Amino acid sequence: MNSTERRALAGLASLYVFRMLGLFMVLPVLSLYGSDYTGSTPALLGLALGAYGLSQAILQIPLGVLSDRWGRKPVIFLGLAVFAIGSVVAATSESVFGLIGGRILQGAGAIAAATMALAADLTRDENRGKAMAIIGASIGVAFVLAVVLGPLLANLGGLSAIFWLTALLALLGILLVWRLVPNPPVQIRRGPVSGDFARVLSNASVWRLVCGVFFLHLLLTALFIPLPLLLVEQLQLPSADHWKLYAPLLLGTFVVMVPLMRMAEKRQQVPAAMRLALLGLVFGGVALMPSTQGGWIVACLALFFLAFNLLEALLPAQLTREAPAECRGAASGLYATCQFLGAFAGGSLGGLLYGQGGAGSVATFVLGVLVLWSISWWQLRGIRVPVASN
Repeated sequence: MNSTERRALAGLASLYVFRMLGLFMVLPVLSLYGSDYTGSTPALLGLALGAYGLSQAILQIPLGVLSDRWGRKPVIFLGLAVFAIGSVVAATSESVFGLIGGRILQGAGAIAAATMALAADLTRDENRGKAMAIIGASIGVAFVLAVVLGPLLANLGGLSAIFWLTALLALLGILLVWRLVPNPPVQIRRGPVSGDFARVLSNASVWRLVCGVFFLHLLLTALFIPLPLLLVEQLQLPSADHWKLYAPLLLGTFVVMVPLMRMAEKRQQVPAAMRLALLGLVFGGVALMPSTQGGWIVACLALFFLAFNLLEALLPAQLTREAPAECRGAASGLYATCQFLGAFAGGSLGGLLYGQGGAGSVATFVLGVLVLWSISWWQLRGIRVPVASN
């Protein structure tokens, strides 16, 4: 990579870390601290957890397309400003409905598609797969940091401390993109967009990838409805000490994931690696089963997080190889829409199921989703994987 590509990747990967912290830090603590809000119920807390994903899902495609027309950076600046405002609303809310409103407003700053497309604009074709893998890995880094920092911050200042930090990170993100990330060399298109979507929607491989990220984030969000409470009840681990479990567990799985990802790319075995990771996600449901006790819960979580981080890194890299360059923003918008729609569905359905039948119901739901995903995705063919360059 040349200096411009490295500079762009450093800035955009950091932006992804800042941005995704706002989503992930809430995951391990909302079910523990959400009862402090007036009117809270398991179902409403699940809705609050997933509400961010709903507004993200609605706006990713429109803002992705607008980034093809107006430019990537203006859309990113606007989205980060809206995200900061939503964070302030959530931080100052005392009722669960104010929390839900703040989360919806946070999600309205839907810049994932524009950011992914900007990264593709600023890298050459032979380096694009590596660039997208780095950005995908940065989401894994954000996840690791979030589940460690979330319990620590919530113990110090409740959920409001998390939301104040996410507002600050959004403002820092604006400064980061403005000062560090180069302007894209591509010319903004202003023609009709119908052809863009026709080409994206007719690509079966793209559909497999966007359905994959939908299911992936559905499972993650649903898992974190009962998981924090399960750690308190089954492992006798106080909420303030959850980071002591998450930190070594996630750092260890992340360290293992990176060479696995590179090996899959180098040997052109990315589809096989994805199918193997799909099997690993099964252990997330197993961890929630009443029969799973003690250290087996930790072992199952390790396998689940390893599979999650591997898919989180591989899926966006493959998407940019499949999407036509001139409508990459639209394709990235579809991908991000499905990603955050999955987070909304997982939080909402997970909260309802947990309120009705406890962790066992969520475990059954997770395993059922994986069966559906496997049926729709097992024959993963037609994905182009270029020979990795040194």
